Amino acid sequence: MGISELLFVGQTSKDRHDILARVFRQKLKSLMDLIVKHGAFGSVQCWMYSIEWQKRGLPHAHILIWLIEKIRPNQIDDVISAEIPDPTVDPEFFEVVTKNMIYGPCMVEGKCSKRFPKNLVSDTVTGNDGYPEYRRRSTEDNGHSVTLKIKNQELEIDNRWVVPYSQLLSKIYKAHINVEVCNSVQSIKYICKYINKGSDMAVFGAAANVTDEITQFQMGRYISSNEAVWRILSFPIHDRHPTVVHLAVHLENGQRVFFTPGNAMRRAAQPPAITLTAFFSLCQADDFAKTLLYTKVPEYYTWNNSSKVFQRRRRGKSRSWSASIVSLKCDGTNLYSSS
Repeated sequence: MGISELLFVGQTSKDRHDILARVFRQKLKSLMDLIVKHGAFGSVQCWMYSIEWQKRGLPHAHILIWLIEKIRPNQIDDVISAEIPDPTVDPEFFEVVTKNMIYGPCMVEGKCSKRFPKNLVSDTVTGNDGYPEYRRRSTEDNGHSVTLKIKNQELEIDNRWVVPYSQLLSKIYKAHINVEVCNSVQSIKYICKYINKGSDMAVFGAAANVTDEITQFQMGRYISSNEAVWRILSFPIHDRHPTVVHLAVHLENGQRVFFTPGNAMRRAAQPPAITLTAFFSLCQADDFAKTLLYTKVPEYYTWNNSSKVFQRRRRGKSRSWSASIVSLKCDGTNLYSSS
């Protein structure tokens, strides 16, 4: 059932952000199942994603996928393309790409913040910034072009303006999903910054020695209707697998202790356990734990934050790590995002 079928008479999709949020949530879950459970790019080792909203209103997801088997340079063209497909071979796919995977052109003072147009190259080569320079053949080298109407102008678009995509995902979802291979820690920082940067805000006012932080926060926080619905429905704005456990490290009697005037003496005499002190207690009671280094404990034990103890895992197994990462960006109810 489509979005339009769920609207009341006289409504448009922008009147029902509850439906838009639910549809995006369902499609994001479908996308993650396709990648993680069905191995669209190979066996997945771990993953993480965050959801962001801009003033346009619709959400978009930034996703990182770590693969067990690294994607080799000579395999990139089999997974990712940055070219306009041949319209005579697959007209439907040609329409999907030209409708959803063409960037701009959008220039400000003669420059594009996303560094489009890209260079035309006959073969994919690894880049210096952690991202490959994907194959983008010219029309003289069997590349294709298309005439599109952009901002009321007829423009000839070639492979320099194509956002990298996965043929499989584009065919299934018929939407804009930017897929890239990346080998840089900046990709992780790029995702995590959306969780910590806070909301857009702009507040101007004049007051005489009066500071009301609650009012300032309420006035300055910018939340779109779709984000408000997303939070009301308790949908996650960040998810990852496996869970990352923070292990405390400190010198003897150097752990942080939070106390009040009423419990200061009790906390000083018996501070609450943290992961490091709980590890020492675990080693005294568990012979297997004695064989583990501190950093290996989360592979076999889980941290119970309520009881402040490590508990033996009941399922799951440890895995080796790899540096191969696939980055995806998807936005809106159609998993669309500007790159």
